[in-house]
Amino acid sequence: MDFFRELEGKPTLRSVTVGGVEVEKGSRVLLWPNSGGDIMDIVLAGKVAVVESIEQDYEERVYIAVTLEDDPGRDLGGDGILGHRFFFSPEEIEPLDLEDFREP
Repeated sequence: MDFFRELEGKPTLRSVTVGGVEVEKGSRVLLWPNSGGDIMDIVLAGKVAVVESIEQDYEERVYIAVTLEDDPGRDLGGDGILGHRFFFSPEEIEPLDLEDFREP
């Protein structure tokens, strides 16, 4: 998605502020999906995840792509393989704001 945004002259999002905390790739977050979702939302609620990217669609909606911290196949999510990467809105995540926990 970044390639096409750059072609159109739109900036790629490197970070987003959630609850007064800057969230970027490598940030640790808690997942709190909105109610009324599917079974995956129920399973993922309260899980710790790592931000893989921040995406923005053509209607300017922002999505946080994450992988679960305890997923043994987490590296597959970083490669964009389905089933290991999940998308949440900024309202559905809670930053774990301690710098000590941020990945390089």
